[in-house]
Amino acid sequence: MRKPLIAANWKMFLNVKEAADLAGAVCNGNTDYSKTDVMLAPSFTNITAVSEAVKSSGKPVIVAAQNVYTEESGAFTGEVSIPMIKGAGAGAVILGHSERRNVFKETDEFINAKVHKSIEAGLTVVLCVGELLQEREAGVAFEVVLAQLGKSLAGVKDLNKVVIAYEPVWAIGTGKTASPEDAQAMHAEIRRFITRIYGEHTAKSVRILYGGSVKPDNIADLMKKDDIDGALVGGASLKADSFLKIINF
Repeated sequence: MRKPLIAANWKMFLNVKEAADLAGAVCNGNTDYSKTDVMLAPSFTNITAVSEAVKSSGKPVIVAAQNVYTEESGAFTGEVSIPMIKGAGAGAVILGHSERRNVFKETDEFINAKVHKSIEAGLTVVLCVGELLQEREAGVAFEVVLAQLGKSLAGVKDLNKVVIAYEPVWAIGTGKTASPEDAQAMHAEIRRFITRIYGEHTAKSVRILYGGSVKPDNIADLMKKDDIDGALVGGASLKADSFLKIINF
């Protein structure tokens, strides 16, 4: 039985105080952590404040960074390293988010390098994959997603520290959501792919999240599906009440 994981991606929103206050409100919600894991991914500048708010609450909430660079240090102006995010309190990192792929033009190969470095450093990796609207309409969504997954995981020996997040790009921040049936179909295909590469035991244990306009009113229907193990939540995670409703689906 895979324990659900509900993860908040706060993107480039909230200042330090707002992020700390929101983290405190989430941690102080009436959540049964024996049944659901919770992750908060603030911007780099807010990781320390969020980590301190989580620590002071005594709740087992995971703090994640939204990205990381491949090198530990050096002349890489504007980048943030793994030791930096770990020192700030992050125990996990989101990699390959559609905005990193499509806005910042990160390649599967670059994402793969970051996956390796993050796993080696002991971080939990939330690896995002997903197709564009034109790719879904062209009938190649499965091929696109599995190609991203295979290239991003190339050379990774086990998935003990990896969570997969399927996020159809056309459903992120648009108000559109893949139907629970469409989401389940992709999740099942991802799990079959993992079975072929890593074996049935790993495929049964790895968590696959859905991301794409997840809200309190659609989370329950999504979570009823066999292969959907949680959610990567964007806009609806920026308010404690709505995020807590999703956590406690």
